[in-house]
This record gives sequence, C-alpha cells and structure tokens, in this order.
Amino acid sequence: MTQHDMVAVEELVREIARALVDQPDAVEVQAVGREENTVLKLRVAPQDVGKVIGKQGRTARSVRTILGAVSMKLHHRYTLDILEEDDKS
Repeated sequence: MTQHDMVAVEELVREIARALVDQPDAVEVQAVGREENTVLKLRVAPQDVGKVIGKQGRTARSVRTILGAVSMKLHHRYTLDILEEDDKS
C-alpha cells in the first residue's frame, strides 16, 4: 500500500462527499492508517450529515461499497467513519 494510493482513496471520498452536500468547502477527510486497515474519517457541515448518510443509511452504505471495491483492488482495507459535530476524534 503506497502513500499515493491512500491519498487517491482519500480524494475519492472527498469528491463523492462534495458532490452530495450543500457546503462542499466544509468537507474534510482524514485518513488514519494502521497496519491492517485505514480508517477514513469524514466530517461535513452539521446540516449536511443527513445527506451523506442518506435515507436508512443508503448513501453511506453505497460509499462503503465503493471503498470495499477499492480495498479489493489495492489489497488494503478501507473503512469509513462519518463524524457527527460533537465527535472530536
């Protein structure tokens, strides 16, 4: 797993989120790399959280499905955490 791959996946999630929200400038993606996986922490404006989660979590599930396909191709597991406003981690 190269640094370039991690940046590319981070940018992919950032662009998907920007396309979904009303305030694209507020989108932040932070990659936390570990040995066995990388956690992508997605933060958006408080009023846009529902847009990236979707009805019954369908939008978030779709983004996670895309990450699953990328994980298979790159042989490295990526997971997505959508952070609420009060999450500071």
